[in-house]
Amino acid sequence: MMNRVVLVGRLTKDPDLRYTPNGVPVANFTLAVNRTFTNQQGEREADFINCVIWRRPAENVANYLKKGSLAGVDGRLQTRSYDDQDGKRVYVTEVVADSVQFLEPRSAGGSQDRGGNFGGNQFSGGQQSQGSSYGDQRNQGFTRTDEDPFSNDGQPIDISDDDLPF
Repeated sequence: MMNRVVLVGRLTKDPDLRYTPNGVPVANFTLAVNRTFTNQQGEREADFINCVIWRRPAENVANYLKKGSLAGVDGRLQTRSYDDQDGKRVYVTEVVADSVQFLEPRSAGGSQDRGGNFGGNQFSGGQQSQGSSYGDQRNQGFTRTDEDPFSNDGQPIDISDDDLPF
């Protein structure tokens, strides 16, 4: 059996970060996902999908995403129920995210972050370059994301079969 959900959409409001009584962070947010077709009036509709993410990624979502942010969510669909204040049974269907990718560059005062740091890759490898000389020295030998890695004047690329992932 399989239960896998992959979504790309925009947040409808800022994420809601809370903590369980044991101190575990949990963030709730709603993702607006455009449909691939238009209705009879020629307008594109969207689905509003509730998402939840736990622990450290929840804190990252709350710190780096806001209303209107473009995000990719990978997770599973889950249903749960609870009794509300009136004793009425309430059913909830939501995506429990395993990971959330930040799909737009973070803006700093209206200018884009130089060096190609996207939220989804921001914490990879424990390095984060902010354009300082130290960050530039750490990343020597790596191609910046805004440079074309294949622009080598038509020269053959030296890659052995051992370098290929397949």
